[in-house]
Amino acid sequence: MAGGSYHISSLLEKMTSSDKDFRFMATNDLMMELQKDSIKLDEDSEKKVVKMLLKLLEDKNGEVQNLAVKWLGGTLCSFHSSILSCLLPQLTSPRLAVRKRAIIALGHLVLTCSGNIFSELTEHLLAELKRNESTSTTRTYIQCVAGISRQAGHRIGEHLEKIVPLIVQYCSVEDDELREFCFQAFESFVSRCPKEIDPHIPTVMGLCLKYITFDPNYNYDNEEEEMMETENEKDEEQESDEYSDDDDVSWKVRRAAAKCLEAMVSSRHDLLQDFYRILSPVLISRFKEREENVKADIFSTYISLLKQTLPTQSWLHTADASGKDEVPLRMLQDQVPKIVKALHKQLREKSIKSRQGCFSLLTELANVLPGCLAEHLPVLIPGIVFSLADKSSSSNMRIDTLAFLHVLLCTHQPEVFHPHMASLLPPVVTCIGDPFYKITSEALLVAQQLVKVLRPLDKPCMFDAKPYMRDLFPATLKRLQAADIDQEVKERAISCMAYTIHHLGDHLSTHLQPTLQIFLERLRNEITRLTTVKALTLIAASPLHIDLRPILGEGFPILASFLRKNQRALRLSTLTALDVLVRNYSDSLKPVMLEAVLAELPALITESDMHVSQVAILLLTTLAKVCPSCLSKASGPILAEIFQLVHSPLLQAGALGAITDLLQVLVVAPAAAAGCAELLRQLTEPIHRCGAAEPPAAHRQTFHAVAKCVAALCAACPREAPGAVSRFLQDARSPGRSSAVRVLAFLCLAELGRGASLDEQGELQAVLLEAFASPSEEEKSAASYALGSIGVGSLQQFLPFLLREIGSQPRRQYLLLTSLRELLGACPPAALGPYVEDVWALLFRHCECAEEGTRSVVAECLGRLTLVNPALLLPRLQEQLASGSPHTRSTIVTAVKFTITDQPQPIDALLKGCIAAHNKPSLIRELLGSALPSLYAETRVRRELIREVEMGPFKHTVDDGLDVRKAAFECMYTLLDSCLDRLDIYQYLDHVEDGLKDHYDIQMLTFILLARLAALRPQAVLQRLERLIDPLQATCSTKVKAGSVKQEFEKQDELKRSAMRAVAALLTIPEAEKSPAMAEFSSQIRASPEMASLFESIQKDSTTLSSAESMDMN
Repeated sequence: MAGGSYHISSLLEKMTSSDKDFRFMATNDLMMELQKDSIKLDEDSEKKVVKMLLKLLEDKNGEVQNLAVKWLGGTLCSFHSSILSCLLPQLTSPRLAVRKRAIIALGHLVLTCSGNIFSELTEHLLAELKRNESTSTTRTYIQCVAGISRQAGHRIGEHLEKIVPLIVQYCSVEDDELREFCFQAFESFVSRCPKEIDPHIPTVMGLCLKYITFDPNYNYDNEEEEMMETENEKDEEQESDEYSDDDDVSWKVRRAAAKCLEAMVSSRHDLLQDFYRILSPVLISRFKEREENVKADIFSTYISLLKQTLPTQSWLHTADASGKDEVPLRMLQDQVPKIVKALHKQLREKSIKSRQGCFSLLTELANVLPGCLAEHLPVLIPGIVFSLADKSSSSNMRIDTLAFLHVLLCTHQPEVFHPHMASLLPPVVTCIGDPFYKITSEALLVAQQLVKVLRPLDKPCMFDAKPYMRDLFPATLKRLQAADIDQEVKERAISCMAYTIHHLGDHLSTHLQPTLQIFLERLRNEITRLTTVKALTLIAASPLHIDLRPILGEGFPILASFLRKNQRALRLSTLTALDVLVRNYSDSLKPVMLEAVLAELPALITESDMHVSQVAILLLTTLAKVCPSCLSKASGPILAEIFQLVHSPLLQAGALGAITDLLQVLVVAPAAAAGCAELLRQLTEPIHRCGAAEPPAAHRQTFHAVAKCVAALCAACPREAPGAVSRFLQDARSPGRSSAVRVLAFLCLAELGRGASLDEQGELQAVLLEAFASPSEEEKSAASYALGSIGVGSLQQFLPFLLREIGSQPRRQYLLLTSLRELLGACPPAALGPYVEDVWALLFRHCECAEEGTRSVVAECLGRLTLVNPALLLPRLQEQLASGSPHTRSTIVTAVKFTITDQPQPIDALLKGCIAAHNKPSLIRELLGSALPSLYAETRVRRELIREVEMGPFKHTVDDGLDVRKAAFECMYTLLDSCLDRLDIYQYLDHVEDGLKDHYDIQMLTFILLARLAALRPQAVLQRLERLIDPLQATCSTKVKAGSVKQEFEKQDELKRSAMRAVAALLTIPEAEKSPAMAEFSSQIRASPEMASLFESIQKDSTTLSSAESMDMN
């Protein structure tokens, strides 16, 4: 005993050490010691331990602090029952402050207490609510239920079936405070227990709608009559007598009802149509609410309703968008006149808070339904002008008004504003001159949009904008000239003036050139140069042909110097600006100016930044068109960089397209530095030079890029094409050539044949078929691609030949079918019409092929062929789904997948019965009810598909259903992006939970799913947190058996990393760490050096990624 006390005293001493590691280890050791039964502390030692524990709760080191919290939590667990017994009587205390603190304490208790204690608490509350001893205590118990729900909604859900009817019953009691607490409880249930509250939603919504209009002491009809009679009278004393009744707390009931409705609207997208039919008219009628705070909540509820409507617009752009998705928008459109009628008078009220609420609501409305306010502008614009011109308005009031005006101008046609321009423009001009920079900045943004409205350049416009320039231009110019203003105002002034010159430059007469000189000054300034480059691009692109000659002499060299800067955004914007200037002002540019730009371009053409390279090449193409002589002098280093880029495996389609365009311009230029033959030689020489290497030294992508460039050059110089075809044909059939050279020859022939007929080359078919026997897989693949591509340009000769060969050459079927796939994918549907029946019959003869690879190619061919005549061929495909052969059925299903493309197609309307959700989600949204049960069924492990395979002395388990489960979970992930509002998220989570305990591959997928769900549906995930943590904890704690192979360790490390990413995502949910399971797991992570290190690296990666994304956005 004495030894134990001494040891504890020693640990307590170490817990005061300045070394955090000493403190942590001493605290941990003390926890272990105190758990031993042999340790019995005297009263003095107990006091010292408790005092030290409380002191460690404020430790500077987070790990020590967390350990103290964990210890305290563990210590208190045994007292939970006693704590509950102490707290429950306090709920009936005569002092309301004591009751309130007891409710807060119970809220914290339910986060960590056991299930039995939680049940005891809920049973007690239910019993007391049924007894209804007094209204005062009933209010307290309902408050307590609401508090518990807010803190631990995931636990109270199972008790709602008993709780909700009681609270509904108390709503009819004539006590406003009691009603308020009832609605607060409902709000908490809706937010925290959405699945369990679902059966009660109609009842709760009915009560909310009833009591949101509950104002027994006020007659709104009389108010309207009085307002009409005494509109201009301002008797504040009378107003205050009328509105401020200290005994009237009914406004609290209305506010609580509004907040409950907002929670309902935000969480139940599936009820959107019901909300517009039942809820929206009532809310609109309540916009006249007399109490400011209640009105603000009603506006907030309606804004939430509008925000819920906004996502449905993404489905409207498809030609076959579901009518069901359009219904809420149509219902909203019908209600717009009522909304405007209810709001327009309030835009001129004295209350700033009410006006801000009106503008926020109208802003959201304009975003959801662009153009919907056009016919209501005559009644809205006086309110806008009033708020902008009213001197008593706050800065925020004017900023909100300007923000609404900007959205209004962006979402409506210009001509609807022309009759109101005389009243709109003066207050905006006044705001541009406002001393507060935020108002000035917002006003300049509005002015920029007003300029576009005054004179839209994309359509004929007879409106005379000149009179309005007298005020707008000087106000903008004054801000442009000022050097001592906020950076945001500087940039907005530059941008606004650029739009002014772009749209109205021909009205500026003598003011234009001085203004352009200011742009030149801003171009020299490091702070404003990027914005100015973009502004000059806009001015140079104006269809008014603004005269920029006076500033080009100085400006062009400055722009050229920007190409050397490290700022990537500046380089990109400068390249775009130079391209526009060269295209539109070539006659004003001297060769010396262009040569300065050309000198900078080779360094920008690099595989390390493909986008910059692409824009630089586009500029070179423009230069080659307008000034070929300049380019001929600098073509050597430029071509060297371009050919190096062509041979890069990182080359992308956009940059390759820019290169082919440039080569075509260069080769036909009058002063071309290199002819077509020389350029062809330079393109192919690297592959010829290192072609002896086996496997080919160049990347596969390089061969395709070179082939496309060759085809582009031959298309620009038709006289060179026959000679090039002969050379490539010679290379293809020459056995002395390396495999790389022959692969390149086949791909070049493919690209040449795709654009022009090669019928004259009689031996071409024989050479291609001969290559099918090559030992090199690369050669066979290239020859197959060539045969299909050449068929595009010589369809009548090659397609019948191809069909004959497929029928007579069973050993070459895969390669020949691949050729057919290329041909079907590249040929226009009209040209294929005469051959459809023959190709269809041939493909169905090969649906039963034993090789899965061949069946996949057949399926792709069938899918592409179906697009030729979908009305005829899709029903035939569907008929084959009844086939008795599983091979045929799987081929048909795969074929349907290939009929789905990114772009709208005539087949889309016919596909709705047999569709997937990735490319065309609008086609499947209405079918999810019948499709989801089948999808979810495929996520379960099927024991009958698991078998054991003996491999020598070992037995290996094979799961034949694994691939299907992976596909099902991948499909579930796709549904999150495209059909989230149509999913029962709790049913969805059931299958995610099962996946967390499945095979390695499935776990990896479900960890990603869980991280995504944490961002999209945090409240639902929070309710299931206790069940989700266990499998994550198990994964992170798993140890690989000693002696396992290296791959097993790597596999487990990747699985742990993926699980930890999911944990990091869960911890971003507010209140997640209040969960006992999550808190315990977090402590475990911090206590384990291995897990803590992994978690820190995950957080660091996510922070880096977020900052990179924000940089890209900027």
